[in-house]
Amino acid sequence: MVVTRFAPSPTGLIHVGNLKTAVHNWLWAQKTGGRFLLRFDDTDVARSRSEYAEAIERDLAWLGMVPDAIYRQSERFELYAARFAELVAAGRVYPAYESAQELELKRKVLLGRGLPPVYDRGALKLSDAERARLENDGAQPHWRFKLDHDAPIEWDDLIRGHQKFDPALMSDPVVRRADGSWLYMLPSVIDDADLGITHVVRGEDHVTNTAAQLQMFAALRTTPPAFAHEALLTGADGKLSKRLGAIGVGDFRAAGIEPQALIALLARLGTSDAVEPFVDSAPLVASFDFGRFGRAPARFDEAELAALSARIVHQLPFAAVCDRLPAGMGESAWLAVRPNLATVAEAAAWWDVVEGRFAPVSREDEDRAFLDQAAEIAAGLDWSGDAWHALTDALKTATGRKGRTLFLPLRRALTGQDHGPEMVALLPLIGRERAVARLRG
Repeated sequence: MVVTRFAPSPTGLIHVGNLKTAVHNWLWAQKTGGRFLLRFDDTDVARSRSEYAEAIERDLAWLGMVPDAIYRQSERFELYAARFAELVAAGRVYPAYESAQELELKRKVLLGRGLPPVYDRGALKLSDAERARLENDGAQPHWRFKLDHDAPIEWDDLIRGHQKFDPALMSDPVVRRADGSWLYMLPSVIDDADLGITHVVRGEDHVTNTAAQLQMFAALRTTPPAFAHEALLTGADGKLSKRLGAIGVGDFRAAGIEPQALIALLARLGTSDAVEPFVDSAPLVASFDFGRFGRAPARFDEAELAALSARIVHQLPFAAVCDRLPAGMGESAWLAVRPNLATVAEAAAWWDVVEGRFAPVSREDEDRAFLDQAAEIAAGLDWSGDAWHALTDALKTATGRKGRTLFLPLRRALTGQDHGPEMVALLPLIGRERAVARLRG
């Protein structure tokens, strides 16, 4: 069975960039009949917050991406310690004593010589006596995973194709700090192995991490998942934008963006497939394919998202929005105003128009007699049929007006607006009594 995971750190809210990978993990699980897990990478106890974790769960629920199970790394430290001890005993994890300042100096020296800043494994050259002396002097080691330099690291990425890294050109990654706290690399591998993760979908900035982690999977004698490294998002101007890392799901929700618009847009960003306003995710699930994603940066345009959301709003049935509409607004009113909305929240303004909660528009002198005549005709109409066309046809015959001079004064008097929903649907909602009163001014 396919098992995917979304693994945010609860040190902040979900932003657009990591939401894209969440959507793709979820879509792949949906397509294959697999499981979608949420794992909070909260090993950084000082910065992780329960309120952020709760907000992330709410955001995923709002998007309709409810995980099949939730895990927290902060509850799994015993497992990490046991696997860590195994790797230490096997010689694949070793203590290192350099301070941050010493490491930075080594890095600058290598760069100054035009060499890659790869850790020189100085800690492995220490004798037992030297290590003992350092520890007696109060030095606390951090711990590094020892990469195997004997063979290149290779894998077939689901998006980037065949990947090959020379481990001799990579630093042995630090997996545990001197204070005993964990860094990202090793706990992630241990969890993926323990939870049976079959596919890891993440940003291309993790490619080098994957190379190191593949050796960790091998050292733990477990089969690694398949990896798909996606292109990073850029802004509408085609540049990597810090703003994209600051826009949270809550910001879109507050702006009235429909959750399905985010799913529909992010599902196809980076492919040549058309972005379409799907209200139901089924077509997105059916068409999802890692092979359709390119390596070029995917461009995220907030204006495109807003337009897509509006197109989705125009399809939403009353049952899907009734709990977001003002009291008393029924299905006929929703269907009448829906084509003119950018967000569901805008329906309230049009319900105010129906109910008469708007400032009347001052009448032009040349329209006063016309509107009085319209009121008399409206009062005598049969409102069981198409009252709008009955009214305008009668006025056209009686006054000779047509086009803008016929329709605009009526719309202004009845709604206080120059534009809006079709009056054939709006007028019955206003009703005879209120329509006549408004026409009379």
